[in-house]
Amino acid sequence: MKELHLISTGKQSIETFVHISSLIHSYAHFIHIREKHRSAKEIGMIVEKLLEANVPAKKIIVNDRVDVAVVYGVGGVQLAHHSLPPKRIKETFPFLRVGCSVHTFEEAKRVEKEGADYVIFGHIYETNCKEGRKPRGLSSLRQLTSHVRIPVIAIGGIKPFHVRDVFMTGTTGIAVMSTVFEANDPLHMVQLYWKQMGENTWTF
Repeated sequence: MKELHLISTGKQSIETFVHISSLIHSYAHFIHIREKHRSAKEIGMIVEKLLEANVPAKKIIVNDRVDVAVVYGVGGVQLAHHSLPPKRIKETFPFLRVGCSVHTFEEAKRVEKEGADYVIFGHIYETNCKEGRKPRGLSSLRQLTSHVRIPVIAIGGIKPFHVRDVFMTGTTGIAVMSTVFEANDPLHMVQLYWKQMGENTWTF
């Protein structure tokens, strides 16, 4: 099953993020709350507002804040290099789905051994989020998918017309941030990704 992960930009108001999420969540498997500048209380408030807007808890992924993810019983937690190791989290919360953001094969293999359920790897294409940094490209993505057994989610500059090429590498899913959340018409944009991924890949 192909997955579409939508990730907050950290630049929008809580109200804007929640409103857009309420419009587009039907076309996504997961919506990530990636708000590095916000407190646990604020992130909890975002979760509450998403739930009030009928975004299913199982679709919500909280970045870094294991406490918020556990308290609200959401779909999982996404870890960065500065986060707690997945092994520790799995030991205490074996029911929690744990993803890790990685940038090298070595990191991916390490978190796989530590119990991560999937990795997000990038950036694949040029993106304003990583301005000046060389993208890793499809060849690196293809190598990674053949070196780990857990699902790999590709991120970084992926536009709708890239989707088929990205999935040809063996990746399980794609992750998108500003292309959807900062679009003039977020619903139309997410529908473009959905069409490129193929209707037969979706199960809700």
